[in-house]
Amino acid sequence: MEEHSTLVLWDYVAVVVYFALVLCVGLLSMCRSNRGTVNGYFLAGRHMIWLPVGASLFASNIGSEHFIGLAGSGAAGGIGVAAFEFNACLLVQLLGWVFLPVFIASGVYTLPEYMMKRFGGQRIRVYLAMLSLVLYIFTKISVNLFSGALFLQQALNWNLYASVIALLILTGICTVTGGLAAVIFTDTLQFFVMMIGSIILMILSFIKVGGYAELKVKYMAAIPNETLYTNSTCGLPRNDSWQMLRDPINSDMPWAGFLFGQTPASIWYWCADQMMVQRALSAKSLSHAQGGCLMAGYAKMLPLFLMVLPGMISRVLFTDEVACASEEACMAACGSSTGCSNIAYPKLVMGVLPVGLRGVLLAVMLAALMSDLTSIFNSTSTLFTIDIWQFFRVKFSKKSASVRELMIVGRLVVIVMIVISIVWIPIIQKMQGGQLFIYIQEISAFLAPPVAAVYLVALLWPRGNEKGCFSGLVVGFIIGVIRMILDFTYRAPPCWEEDTRPAVTARVHYMYFAMILFWITVIVDVVVSLLTKPPDDEKLIRTTWWSRLNRNPRSDEVEETKEDEGMDGHVIVVTNGGERPDIEKTVLRRGYDWFCGYDDSSAGRIKARKQQEHLRKVSSLKQDPKAKIFLNINLVFILLITTTMYIIFTIPGLI
Repeated sequence: MEEHSTLVLWDYVAVVVYFALVLCVGLLSMCRSNRGTVNGYFLAGRHMIWLPVGASLFASNIGSEHFIGLAGSGAAGGIGVAAFEFNACLLVQLLGWVFLPVFIASGVYTLPEYMMKRFGGQRIRVYLAMLSLVLYIFTKISVNLFSGALFLQQALNWNLYASVIALLILTGICTVTGGLAAVIFTDTLQFFVMMIGSIILMILSFIKVGGYAELKVKYMAAIPNETLYTNSTCGLPRNDSWQMLRDPINSDMPWAGFLFGQTPASIWYWCADQMMVQRALSAKSLSHAQGGCLMAGYAKMLPLFLMVLPGMISRVLFTDEVACASEEACMAACGSSTGCSNIAYPKLVMGVLPVGLRGVLLAVMLAALMSDLTSIFNSTSTLFTIDIWQFFRVKFSKKSASVRELMIVGRLVVIVMIVISIVWIPIIQKMQGGQLFIYIQEISAFLAPPVAAVYLVALLWPRGNEKGCFSGLVVGFIIGVIRMILDFTYRAPPCWEEDTRPAVTARVHYMYFAMILFWITVIVDVVVSLLTKPPDDEKLIRTTWWSRLNRNPRSDEVEETKEDEGMDGHVIVVTNGGERPDIEKTVLRRGYDWFCGYDDSSAGRIKARKQQEHLRKVSSLKQDPKAKIFLNINLVFILLITTTMYIIFTIPGLI
């Protein structure tokens, strides 16, 4: 099939307009009045309504690795990979109705901070913050940069380093200047860009292949020539390609492993990962947070149609390249010796879209890449500043950091992450081959189940204590790392090579391993907790599902008059009995404060006090009765739709 290999004027116009809009949104967010406070910078002042919250949840999740990874896995194995997306529809509601009420009531900024409030001590808090940063590098930053670079190389032949560095600089500007508010506003813009662009490509792709019925026939016949003319079985579509949840033993998507193993692993991402939860915590009320979760849940039903099925269409249209069945053919098609399914989406963009629309899809891929990176950078900034920097600051200097220092550190750590991301580029280039989306799920299955387990125990079992939680985390981490090392040492071979892996990696599917790891962590947590002293009653106030509405005071919450935000309790107490006089500043200092949004004038302190009143109102969890009924009806509706979709796409012959 002929591909258009050059861009025309309108393609460049689409890209330039997109960049201009994103940059304008990021710069306009600098004018927000509350971004110079810890709450304003890291949680957007908790003034977001349901629409940007839901759009940001979806856009932060759907990065370029979803377009590349979901389409690639669809091309390689059929619709099974879409089960992850339907699972997310359910788990994001678990966030809204079980996890969020506790997190909001406890008044925390980060999830490791919640664990400190729930159990006391600092070791769990610092450990979880550091583990989150490691997971971000392995499952987020690296795969985003790889997939974005892969698209640019396949579609435009752009210079890898120049394009990635330019993207990182632009995302860094948006994150450094405006904090979470800028990230959420740009995510909202990128949500609509992604929707419009991917819908256009989906429609044109189905027209090209002849519709859904024709795709079902043609996909099963999409066999590369090298397979047709040899006795090899490599390159043949799976017999269960049109079945979502598959045989529990001999398949790539075992239904038992998915339901009981992958689901606990995914609870970490949707309910206990700072990057996702932070968006919901920015909502102006629990009702708006739950509304955002519902919107994200409805949107997560779309990737099957916008990414997975187009990836399968790409296999039909570009069979020899996308479904290459030998090392030589794959090297010629995409430069990888293990497979080329990851090029399915870029090939579709360049081969199906008419001249002028490819710029729109390029903007879609850039939107997906940037929405993920801005979210990662902002969450990394939050975790490092609040949970790691402040801990070591107090430990070595015996005093908390000032608000100004926290604002500086929060921005500098973003710059450091940008540098680390650039250093990762040569490593990312070596990650080609295989299915990118499955790689993400494997890493999460090795490291995430212990985190999900201890958060569930903390929220739902008041008897759980700090020693039990920490013991579960350590045991789970050791077991998970051993399996991860084995998997990296003995990688699954391509079809045309013999499988010489040990049985623990070859026969124990990563989903079943996630199930085993999750329950080992729960058992260790429960047993150690029962053998040791129960937690103090005060630690349970507003930190479990059962005590979320408890309004009794806690000793670790400051009740005095509040002037501005700090760290311990997130406030700095007025000690002089009155207002501080405004201090004359140089032009340079005023410019710096404007860039960081820092305002310590009388007007700024008044705004800070109003913000504290707003936070107390949010943490009360009060909801309008009519809004609550409407939200609960939608919750039931989305649960029914998702369950029906699973049934329809799993039982053969229903569609």
